Amino acid sequence: MTSLRLRLLKWLVAPILIFNLVAATLTYLLAWTPAQLAFDQGLLDAASGLAARLHREGGTVRIALPDVAAPVLGPGTPDASWFVVRDRQGRVLAGDPAFPPRHAGVSGPVRDASMHGQPVRTASVLVAMPGGPVEVAVARTLLQRQQVRSAMVRALLLFELLLGLALVGLVWFSVGNGLAPLARLRTRLDARGSADLAPLDDAGMPRELAPLVTAFNALLDRIAAGSKAQDDFRANVAHQLRTPLAGLRLQLEWLAARHHGDPDSGRVIELLLSANERMIRQANQLLSLERAGPERFERAPLARLDLAAMVAEAVQPFVEQAARKWIDLGFALEPAWVDGERYLLRDLVDNLVDNALRYTPEQGTVTVHCRATLEGALFTVDDSGPGIAPEQRERVFQRFARLDEHSSGSGLGLAIVQDIALVHRAVVTLASGPDGKGTAVSVRFPPV
Repeated sequence: MTSLRLRLLKWLVAPILIFNLVAATLTYLLAWTPAQLAFDQGLLDAASGLAARLHREGGTVRIALPDVAAPVLGPGTPDASWFVVRDRQGRVLAGDPAFPPRHAGVSGPVRDASMHGQPVRTASVLVAMPGGPVEVAVARTLLQRQQVRSAMVRALLLFELLLGLALVGLVWFSVGNGLAPLARLRTRLDARGSADLAPLDDAGMPRELAPLVTAFNALLDRIAAGSKAQDDFRANVAHQLRTPLAGLRLQLEWLAARHHGDPDSGRVIELLLSANERMIRQANQLLSLERAGPERFERAPLARLDLAAMVAEAVQPFVEQAARKWIDLGFALEPAWVDGERYLLRDLVDNLVDNALRYTPEQGTVTVHCRATLEGALFTVDDSGPGIAPEQRERVFQRFARLDEHSSGSGLGLAIVQDIALVHRAVVTLASGPDGKGTAVSVRFPPV
């Protein structure tokens, strides 16, 4: 996966660094060339100064300097300097005899040479004297030039390094600031729930992101339309199934009454009644699932309810079901108030109690708790069934998830409970039942 930030940095930082390198080279040349010319001009000035001291005595050219044959140190500089005075035949009239001769064909008064085993820079001038021109030349080592050039390079490298780092930091900050709208858009999308299909607000969005937001909103519209079609289909199917299934149940109960004495017919009718009950329950669960969808839930119907009173009313139909399996169905209800929608909360209670009775073996126990706490109302159903392994407790909240192929349920009960809890801002937790056996499902509602 490529990074837009890295692509921008690559196309911005690389040209800046190349441009910075070229600028550093030009700066070096612009700084070093005048410095070298200044050094050469200093040599020429020294040669001209020596030429001004020449005079002729008795037909011999002399220079008014003491110790003319010894090396002369330039004042305030570590460079060693030498001079020479030669006539037009090349004879040394004064100065260092080891001074390099002027080569034929060399143009210009300043040139590079070697003297006493080290490179030097020489400058020479011709002085018109009686008896013919005289050459005055001065040589100086390159030590000072190299020191100046090294200092110049170090300063330039430090400057370019700091400038490069500053430019890279500025580019990094600018790219991050330019990509900030994308980060804000991602944050807004991450903060959305899975059922939030409302279009994105493009107010204040950069012009470059407007087509992306428009395309994303169009995609959300198509997803919302498909989701609505699925919900409508599910609701219609469940509604259409309830009436014929209820009629079929009445017919089967009538047949069972007529064939009460026939064990074979009674067994078949009993199996048909059991299948009919499962179909009715699944149709009811489909309706509950459709009602509990967050996209269909509105905050307006919320009302202040006594959860304990509603639970006491909801579990009454399950007493007979518990009695058929010799299950001890107990209650521990204390007043607890919640803000909720009555039908959805009734579906929540029905699914939890039905699941507990369905998976608890005969002569087991199921206890329904309801009480008020400082953190809000707490509703719990615990049973003495086989329990749910910790690693599977997240999976059971998925739709149509079944722990094994022998389960009799459709895998919708806890998914419905999770959806109803979500729209009520409640939290569902699974734990082991009393004494570490069975399952305890708790729903904690926010305080009112």
